[in-house]
Amino acid sequence: MTAENPHGASFAGRVGWGTRPAVIVVDLVRAYTDPGGPFFLGGEDPATPARVLDACAALVGAARPAGVPVVWTVVRYAPDLTDAGFFAVKVPALACFAEGADGGWGELSLAPAADDAVLVKQHASAFAGTSLAGTLRSRGVDTVIVAGVSTSGCVRATATDALAEGFRPIVVEDACGDRTAALHRQNLADLDAKYADVVALAAALATLPALSATAAPS
Repeated sequence: MTAENPHGASFAGRVGWGTRPAVIVVDLVRAYTDPGGPFFLGGEDPATPARVLDACAALVGAARPAGVPVVWTVVRYAPDLTDAGFFAVKVPALACFAEGADGGWGELSLAPAADDAVLVKQHASAFAGTSLAGTLRSRGVDTVIVAGVSTSGCVRATATDALAEGFRPIVVEDACGDRTAALHRQNLADLDAKYADVVALAAALATLPALSATAAPS
């Protein structure tokens, strides 16, 4: 993270990279990347969806040959939203992710590889109410590289829960996005100060090949 830490020197620590990372691409679905989507990222800056898609493609493209596991998350609800709890009350547009909903907004915007995992979740964090933590531990993962959308929502929640679950959270700045630049920057600053290391895409791409010899086993 290149911006000055707004919280001061008391929050200057770094968790660093471990030796066995996994990439988590959070909710990179058509609802965020396609014009007309209920959570479209391009309202302020039309280039944002393409930037995030290109950066995520580059990140997973570096992870796979390094033997680094890739997990994609999607949100799915029952047709009547009975499993959405108060999240759908707070954010009614989440109804677009109900089974049978019109628009196909829950479809992934990039195609997973055959050996990538796709995790279905109902809450903001990829860890909340899912088997993600146990699955990662069973594969020896110690570092969670977080990308996807949105920075202020599911990316932030996933990164903070990764820290709470005992993983080293690394958030890739260029591979995340939000509906305004201010939301994106402020949430990255908070994450970098308190919950995760925020790194540029170039740094992540340079680090992943060096970890290929120690990547988590399949």
